Amino acid sequence: MAVAGGDILALHAAQTPDKPALITDDGQTVTYSRLNRRANRCAAALRSLGVGPGDRCLHMQYNGVVGFELAHALRKLRAVATPINYRLRGAEIAYVLNDSGAVVILAGPEFVPVIDAARAAAERADERSWIAVGPAPPGWRPYEEILAGASDAEPESPADITGPTMIYTAGTTGDPKGAYRPSGVDPTVILEWVERFRLSPDDVHLLAGPAYHSAPGAFSGLQQIIGATCVIMRHFDPETALRLIEQHRVTSTFMAPILVKRILDLPDAVRAHYDVSSMRALIVAAAPFPADVKRRAVDYFGDCVYEFYGATETGIVTLIGPGELLKHPNSCGRPCDGVEVRLLDDDGNQVPQGQPGELWSRGRGLFGEYLNKPEATQRNFRDGFFTVGDIAYADADGYIHICDRKIDMIISGGVNIYPAEIEAVLHTHPAVEDCAVIGVPDSEWGESIKAVVKRREHSAADADELIAFCGSRLAGYKRPRSVDFVDEFPRDAAGKLLKRLIRDRYWEATGRRI
Repeated sequence: MAVAGGDILALHAAQTPDKPALITDDGQTVTYSRLNRRANRCAAALRSLGVGPGDRCLHMQYNGVVGFELAHALRKLRAVATPINYRLRGAEIAYVLNDSGAVVILAGPEFVPVIDAARAAAERADERSWIAVGPAPPGWRPYEEILAGASDAEPESPADITGPTMIYTAGTTGDPKGAYRPSGVDPTVILEWVERFRLSPDDVHLLAGPAYHSAPGAFSGLQQIIGATCVIMRHFDPETALRLIEQHRVTSTFMAPILVKRILDLPDAVRAHYDVSSMRALIVAAAPFPADVKRRAVDYFGDCVYEFYGATETGIVTLIGPGELLKHPNSCGRPCDGVEVRLLDDDGNQVPQGQPGELWSRGRGLFGEYLNKPEATQRNFRDGFFTVGDIAYADADGYIHICDRKIDMIISGGVNIYPAEIEAVLHTHPAVEDCAVIGVPDSEWGESIKAVVKRREHSAADADELIAFCGSRLAGYKRPRSVDFVDEFPRDAAGKLLKRLIRDRYWEATGRRI
């Protein structure tokens, strides 16, 4: 849906040209007028490189102003913004380059070398445009140079409020999946977010987590839609977050539970030093939010804490907020207006109240498809409902409780990690005869990665060697944090490894499954 009278960013630039759109954590302020001019130049430069509607542009960078310029430029062109997790390594990046079919790749100065190395494995590398923010090696174009000669006039066709996006999520078999939204987010969903979280143009939002994740990126982008101000943290630091909240009178932010916990774990004297009374919406999701952390968050920030359940593919499915959060501390809320939830058994039947079932949801927030993966798309859809494999039950009041996970996945610090990818790497080590990678309880991260390994006879490889082996081949956050060695694995009569029995040994004392 386009905005009557022109582009949404151009509208804010015309009505409130000098209002801060962005404020960086090192003190740079970008007004709506400047952001719109820069976005238009970026759009013109990309158009001169052949970028048009539906084309995909990958970008890997820390949170910063350029990310917002690029996002708006691509939206104005109806091209597809595709951020890359900046913790990926060469082979992982090369896979995304090839799977996405991106025509443009943009990298922040810290990431040009790693992407340049992956470029050798990229198909049709010479047909793509490679743009560097900062110094540009051979074969790359400097970002500022391509903008310098570009026009800042508005593109001829009014852009939609939200442009098409594609976020790569971890894959159950190792390969990431591009969750593609060809039409962006439904504008009615955006209006619902504004109402649910009581947002307004007077708000100041803190971008605390990496914008390549769907929720931090979505909530920070929402600020430009409503004409509010976004304060950008390049990297998260708990005390810096409090300083920015006080300094800029921040009213809203999205954080994964681990970021909230890091703030709450600061010394009492440090937390007491900062005034956070401006906060009206602390929005939390992406991993289990322990009840004790919820209580501490409300004690410190006030009754402004929200928790939602959702996924990159679904948007917000359930929500719980002020006034009810602590009354139902183990719930992630009730289904949002316009969202249907079904809890189904393995045969597709609705389970009774209080009984666990696989959570399927349907609503306007659903994505379109997994790029190039029709079987995965079809497998996760049923009668218009979608699932990511979480197990939940509904209580007598309709509140949803996530209690388990059907698929083999670890959530550590709000990041989805699939053991199959790590196991595939471990199996290439000459000392490993067999292995199982699981998530084990972790008081800070929720879960940490443990590799359980059966060594080949006469092998002396130790935990440090295997951890380093994985670290040299996988993104750092996928590296096992610990390794246990076993003589045998439990298996069923058909020889299938019973990973649940391995996992249960580490979880039985916690009274929970995730």
